[in-house]
Amino acid sequence: MLDIKLIRENPEKINELLKRRNPELSIDEVLQIDTQRRAVQTEADELRSKRKNESQKIGELKKQGQNTDEIQEEVRKIGDEIKILEEKEAEFDEKQRTLLLNIPNTPDETTPIGTSENDNKIVCGCGEPTEADFELKPHWDIAEEKGIVDFERGVKLSQSRFILYRGKGAVLERAIINFFLDVHTKEHGYEEILPPVLVNSAAMTGTGQLPKFAEDMYKCENEDLYLIPTAEVPVTNIYQGEILNEEDLPKYMTAYTPCFRREAGSAGKDTRGLIRVHQFNKVELVKLTTPEQSHEEHLKLTKDAERVLELLELPHRRVELCTADIGFSAQKCFDLEVYMPSYNGYKEISSCSNFGDYQARRANIRYREKSSGKVQFIHTLNGSGLAVGRTLAAILENFQQSDGTIKIPRVLHQYTGFDVIE
Repeated sequence: MLDIKLIRENPEKINELLKRRNPELSIDEVLQIDTQRRAVQTEADELRSKRKNESQKIGELKKQGQNTDEIQEEVRKIGDEIKILEEKEAEFDEKQRTLLLNIPNTPDETTPIGTSENDNKIVCGCGEPTEADFELKPHWDIAEEKGIVDFERGVKLSQSRFILYRGKGAVLERAIINFFLDVHTKEHGYEEILPPVLVNSAAMTGTGQLPKFAEDMYKCENEDLYLIPTAEVPVTNIYQGEILNEEDLPKYMTAYTPCFRREAGSAGKDTRGLIRVHQFNKVELVKLTTPEQSHEEHLKLTKDAERVLELLELPHRRVELCTADIGFSAQKCFDLEVYMPSYNGYKEISSCSNFGDYQARRANIRYREKSSGKVQFIHTLNGSGLAVGRTLAAILENFQQSDGTIKIPRVLHQYTGFDVIE
């Protein structure tokens, strides 16, 4: 959530940054309501002061034995007026908060300005796109032929875009999860977290999923519980409403969870295979930092996610997203994209974002400065480390052999117990 004080002090700058995302975005309505709210607050404060003075007079008059009925009635009327103003102020507060919850984060000054994903910038690449002297098959055909993913029975058990892994497919999915967690905990120093996959609306609001993206969420009927779309939600909210010590920052946390997304706005996109499904596994990376640390830690987090792609020997690239393509809560974002022969191009496998204090304001996560004792909001960062189903799909497509077998990346052998899918 944007800082209302910052909006008041720099309205032109905030508007200019938001319009880098979308020319239709504006904080003008927020400012109008804020002006009205502050006027009501000022009027209420003046009446409270008047009531206090009049109440003091009542005490003095009573000491003098004088009748105070008239002034007491006036004090009562002032109290009624204050109550009405307080109700108005509360209404303005709620309207302002609702508006702020639906306004995205301002992009960082270094985020490239653009109008679509076509304006994203390729930062670097690793490995050449996979080529072969035989016809490369898409992962959905390979998975069905090998009997490692049963798309038809997944639909029968649930509905479209739900997946059933079998045999070596299930083992490979689990192996990838364990490999990711081991790399991030043992090599990169993250604390492993195993959070609940059902969270309340406060947690979903804290990281920016609610209220803006309610239609993309799976909600439990008659309960304030949602299936998480990413482990970012429960892990970031672990410290919701708390004040941390500066010496305890940065915090590095990683978590494996299944993730659930209705994908309400993605009709017709990536309908085949494992790229866009309603339930998928993911290993998430989350960092909590001071404002001074967040830029460097964002780059390190991105490299941590990139490291597993390097170890898997999958061709990939890093892309800096432009203002039109960064996520709702992000101020700066790098996507990692893995090469997929079936698309004759690259597909996102991780988004690594720096949110500044945007999520921390929503979730009220703060820290106390060691030198001054001042309490201020932390910065939150997160990225996929990585999306597991997309990794499995990339392995099937990039490691297929001319004899129809699929090689398993060397680093996964100890986790799978096999080195090939025949």
